[in-house]
Amino acid sequence: LAIFYTLLFITIYISARFENKFLISGVTAGSIMIVVYFLSVFNAGITALIAAALVVSLLVFWVFKFKYAIGAIVALIHDVTITVGIFSILNLDFSLPVIAALLTIIGYSLNDTIIVFDRIRENIKGSKPTDSLPVIFNRSINETLSRTLLTSGTTLIVVLALYILGGEIIHNFAFAMLVGIAVGTYSSIFIASPIVLAAEKK
Repeated sequence: LAIFYTLLFITIYISARFENKFLISGVTAGSIMIVVYFLSVFNAGITALIAAALVVSLLVFWVFKFKYAIGAIVALIHDVTITVGIFSILNLDFSLPVIAALLTIIGYSLNDTIIVFDRIRENIKGSKPTDSLPVIFNRSINETLSRTLLTSGTTLIVVLALYILGGEIIHNFAFAMLVGIAVGTYSSIFIASPIVLAAEKK
């Protein structure tokens, strides 16, 4: 549930920063938290609880047209799902340090996504009437691509060193970070931005 509440607060931040919908997103997040609380009172299973909350959240975000928020949230859900899925496939121990790694991955991926979104917003404001949205989005991604790859590359080198030299205690944490950073790097480019573009076209 910590990951779910993290995603909700991220929604408020993204909506306020890029869409000036702080009040609506805050009320929406509060309402969803209340629903989750009442579902937990009725002893709903944790998996069903989180799945229902995420589905309701995405539907609400779509109805209220939180374009940037829904792009960021889908990308973050993708990052966490892929990382958890790889742990399940390899039958690795899912411990507290791994949860910490997942929260770190969310923050890292969100940072990449916000940088791309900032450049998209700036280029939309400074664009010519003849510029199409796909061209603006493509230019924005290209302008931030070198920064994204350099940051992710240097971080991966450090995490790889932790994985190889850090010992068994930090092994799963470092592995989760390796997977999450790699997945988060491409999700901010190939998942979050196309979702915003699709929403902007409607």
